[in-house]
Amino acid sequence: MLNLTKNIERIIIRNIEKQYIASYFSAPNEQNDDFKALNLKTNKSQFGPRRPLRKVKPVETRTSQMEVDQDWGSVWPAPRSFHPAVVPLPIRQGYVEKGAPPDKYANAELMKIPNFLHLTPPVIKRQCEALKKFCTPWPKNLNNQEKIEKLFPIEVISSDYCHSSPTIRDPLARIVTIRFKKSALNLNERETDKFRRLVGERYNEENDTVTIVTDRCPLKKQNYDYAMYLLTALYHESKNVEPWEELKNEADMEKYVWENNASKVNVERLFNKTSSEIPNISVYSEALVNYMNEGENDYTVAKYGEAVKQLLNLPSSTK
Repeated sequence: MLNLTKNIERIIIRNIEKQYIASYFSAPNEQNDDFKALNLKTNKSQFGPRRPLRKVKPVETRTSQMEVDQDWGSVWPAPRSFHPAVVPLPIRQGYVEKGAPPDKYANAELMKIPNFLHLTPPVIKRQCEALKKFCTPWPKNLNNQEKIEKLFPIEVISSDYCHSSPTIRDPLARIVTIRFKKSALNLNERETDKFRRLVGERYNEENDTVTIVTDRCPLKKQNYDYAMYLLTALYHESKNVEPWEELKNEADMEKYVWENNASKVNVERLFNKTSSEIPNISVYSEALVNYMNEGENDYTVAKYGEAVKQLLNLPSSTK
C-alpha cells in the first residue's frame, strides 16, 4: 500500500513539471510584443536648440580696485601668507637661468618665507598709540644714565619668541642674563679680590661689568631666581672670611700693589726716608706696578728703566 502511494505522488509531480516546462517555453512567443527593441540612433529633432555660449568676465583683483590712499592696515592687519591679488607691488621671487625672476602670481617661493607686510610705519604707529594707555610715564628724575645705574644697578635681559606653529614655546626663551657694575656692590679691596676670583671670566675689567647667564632650568622664572641666588651667594661669600684666608701673602695677590710689597720698604731703606719724601717715587711706583701687572714687554721694561734712572738721579738714555 505504501509503494502504491509513492508511485501516485511521483506521477502527479511529473505531470506538474511537464505543464510548467510547456508554459515556460510558450510564454516568450506570446509576450514578444511587450518588449521594444533598443534604438541607439538619436535624432536631432528630439533635442531642443542649443544654448549659446556665454563668455564669463574674469573678476578683477583687489589690487586693481584699491584706491591710492587705501588704508593698508585694514587690508593686511596681521601676519599671513603672501597673497598676490592683495599686494599692489610688483614683487618677484625665485631664480631662472634666463630672463627675470617669476612674478608674484602662482609663486610658491613667496608663500614659503614669512613676510612683514603688516608692519608698515603707519600700522606700527597705530599699535603704539593703542598700547600707550597700558604704559606709565617715565620718571622725570631719571633724566641721565648715571642716575639710572645708581637706582637700578641690575640689568635683566631675556627674550620672547613667537612662532606660527602648533607650539609657541622656544627653548631660547628660558635664558636669562643679569648684568651689573662691580662697583655697585661696595666691596673693599680684600672682598673685591675674592669676588673677582669667584666670578672668573664673567667679569669684564674694561667696563667693570659682571655678566651672569643662566639656562639650566626649563622655565625663565626659574633661571631668573637662580641668577639672583648666584648674585646673593657671590656677594655674601666675598664678605665671608675663612680661616685659611688669613694665611694669604704677597705671592697670592691677584695683582701687584705698591703699598703692600717689600719694594716700597727697600726703597725707603735705601734712601733712609719715607716714600712721600723721596723725589720721583710716584713715577717709579707707577712703572713698577705696570711692569708687574701687565707683564714684561718692550714698553713696560723701557718705562721701568727710565723710572729707575730718575729715582737714582742718573742721566737718561738718549737716542
